[in-house]
Amino acid sequence: MTTYVLVHGSWHGGWCWHRVVAGLQRAGHRVLAPDLLSLGRDFTPYASVTLESWTNQVATLVQTAEEPVVLVGHSRAGIVISQVAERVPDRIAVLVYVTAFLLESGQTLLEIANQDSQSLVLPSLVVADDQLSARFKEEAAREAFYGQCSDEDVVLALSLLRPEALAPIATPVRTTAARFGRVPRVFVECTLDRAITLPIQRQMQAALPCRNRITMQSDHSPFLSHAAELTDALLAL
Repeated sequence: MTTYVLVHGSWHGGWCWHRVVAGLQRAGHRVLAPDLLSLGRDFTPYASVTLESWTNQVATLVQTAEEPVVLVGHSRAGIVISQVAERVPDRIAVLVYVTAFLLESGQTLLEIANQDSQSLVLPSLVVADDQLSARFKEEAAREAFYGQCSDEDVVLALSLLRPEALAPIATPVRTTAARFGRVPRVFVECTLDRAITLPIQRQMQAALPCRNRITMQSDHSPFLSHAAELTDALLAL
């Protein structure tokens, strides 16, 4: 039995992995899909949310497993799983970046996102008056995130999206070759992604090569639109 820890991306919660969780559990594995602080069913105030607080949360969860885990991050969660690998590298068997931000030490997510001129994300943000969080424009979400998803999945997802704390995406990732660098990495690239476009996915992989690349003809949300294919890819690891 393997323990999988699935970390969701911006505005989402652990709910987005439900099909993948079910598939992995049917195969006999343990699966944890937490709501990051302030997202999903967690209502931690945005002012308290930092990249470090998310890192602490996931690192603590990873350490509950009896064996090193498969740590999976989608989209913004790439910065979280990288920091967790820096914190507890011996507790992770492999890092899996599902069309996720794979950053070099010192980079911020916002820095790389600003290089993605074809992405639909930044133009679709509505920043709160207090500058602590941003919500995503509902009318832009289908094209940006759910291009191949069913109408039913889109309706459900839109009902569950929450505003996202902004501090983590402006915080530099801090990793070292001695710790983060020794954990094997796999990148699941999605060729039809309109949130993190394929050129940016490839740019990040070129800067930090991964042990393996899995290519899916998918939108930004393969956990919904290609759940069986993504589950099989995770099982094959």
